[in-house]
Amino acid sequence: GQGLSRSGSLLGKALMRGGLHVFGSIDYPSVIRGSHNFYTLTVSGGEVHSNGDSVDIVLALNKETVLLHVDEVSPGGVIVYDEGVDISSEELGREDVLLLPFPLTMIVKEIGGPDVIRNTVALGAGLGLMDIGVEVMKAVISDVFSGRERIIEMNHAAIEMGYVYAREHYADAVSIELKPSGGSLDRIIVTGNEAVALGAIAAGCRFYAAYPMTPASAVLHYLISTEEETGMTVVQTESEISALNMVVGASYAGVRAMTATSGGGFCLMTEALSLAAMTESPLVLMLGQRPGPSTGLATYTSQGDLLFAVHAGHGEFPRVVVAPGDVEECFHLTVEAFNLAERYQIQSIIITDKQVIESHKSTAAFEA
Repeated sequence: GQGLSRSGSLLGKALMRGGLHVFGSIDYPSVIRGSHNFYTLTVSGGEVHSNGDSVDIVLALNKETVLLHVDEVSPGGVIVYDEGVDISSEELGREDVLLLPFPLTMIVKEIGGPDVIRNTVALGAGLGLMDIGVEVMKAVISDVFSGRERIIEMNHAAIEMGYVYAREHYADAVSIELKPSGGSLDRIIVTGNEAVALGAIAAGCRFYAAYPMTPASAVLHYLISTEEETGMTVVQTESEISALNMVVGASYAGVRAMTATSGGGFCLMTEALSLAAMTESPLVLMLGQRPGPSTGLATYTSQGDLLFAVHAGHGEFPRVVVAPGDVEECFHLTVEAFNLAERYQIQSIIITDKQVIESHKSTAAFEA
């Protein structure tokens, strides 16, 4: 409820527009509300494909975050936290990590904004510690909240005040030097789920049906949000069984069709997959892997379903299985999956994982 994923992706987009490569991922437990969430963003002058094991800067919105992540901070790293939080050196347990108190709550009160804007103040503090100007960040905020002038105004003030406080009080606290990369800056930042959805649109998909299942749900969310623009029919069904049966029906009627699910949902779809093979109905199915078996760990990543994808269904029948390794391949292999399914009148399975499809990555703009 504190806007961590949105804040992390906004910071990533701003740094990308500043000429850097970024990779960001959200970590959240399988609970509706009330447990610990965090977003990890890795930034470099060269291309980034994943996050590392340590962090240089922690922007903590509560004491729990400080204590949970202090062991991940690299020697000489810093932790930004609200000055109203009492943290003793004994609790911290490390002398090679620098605690930097910031008036996050006081700045929000001064602005007159809601408590959630503390995350924007923290982003400004992070930019200040890295000595990166705030203008690109403010432009990103203006784009994302276009038409909501009061929200834009408060977030601009929060970014500016967090940045200024960092430069005035902690200008020499961090020795991180980020150099923009050379070459084209024609980049976008997307998740693998968004890339798959864009690939489906580019491939001419006309019908999409799915039942929400982490980590594949965002494909459904994205395609519903663009339904009027693309002319695609998008249906949230009552079950995974219904989803694939509807896709088989749409394919049999002559349109390109697709669904997406995770391992548990794919289990339910296997009889319909065999039906699609028997009727020679071409379709595309994305399988977003998470640890199992059964319900498993719904919000974490795994790569254990390859043989399941290759052999699913009763009876023998050919199918295509493709496995993209990053967001760019998510786009291009989705297009190829549609084309191969259509050409050979078979079923194409795109096997992905939570790490790829829920993480944000900067990449060159897609060309179909």
